[in-house]
Amino acid sequence: MTVRVTLIAPAVNAALREARFDDGGPLEAAGRTRAEELGRALAPDRRAGAAAVLVSPSVRCRETAEALGFPAAAPVDALAGCAMGRWRGRTLDGLVGEEEESVAAWLSDPDAAPHGGESLRALRERVGGWLDAPHPAGRVLVVAEPDVVRAAVVHALGADDRIFWRLDVRPLAGVHLSGRAGRWNLRLDGPFTGAADDTD
Repeated sequence: MTVRVTLIAPAVNAALREARFDDGGPLEAAGRTRAEELGRALAPDRRAGAAAVLVSPSVRCRETAEALGFPAAAPVDALAGCAMGRWRGRTLDGLVGEEEESVAAWLSDPDAAPHGGESLRALRERVGGWLDAPHPAGRVLVVAEPDVVRAAVVHALGADDRIFWRLDVRPLAGVHLSGRAGRWNLRLDGPFTGAADDTD
């Protein structure tokens, strides 16, 4: 059975704008406004046509889903962002000055977790396990953390985990995957518009 999964990155909050690891902060006013504009642009049949609407269990993802017009989106623990341990809320630039070797290890080794949280390989395996599990027939919409979107793409393509850092996920970008476990097709879009072609 073919499944169509659309992953939507959250709108801007302070952590995204400042290039910090998320610390649970809400959307900024501009980010909420942009998400509301995109939500109003969704055709009613697109809004009603999803078999399921899910969300990473972070404040910014839940608020983005609400602003897009999906207030009842169900949080999924398997789609949580990477657990960053003691680096939560810190900037990478700030950490380089304090823990240069640890940061270098984390950026080069998918199994490294010097922050005491989760490695990138563990994140990719967790997200990949969710992606390959059974889903409802039809289109599944997911407002997901940028690192979850990256992990899903790496898994779907069967790529080396080190490719994770080569993927740039912008706020409100949409990524469309169609297929099933072991065989996924990928389509990249600009800002999410809800205009995924159901004939993929």
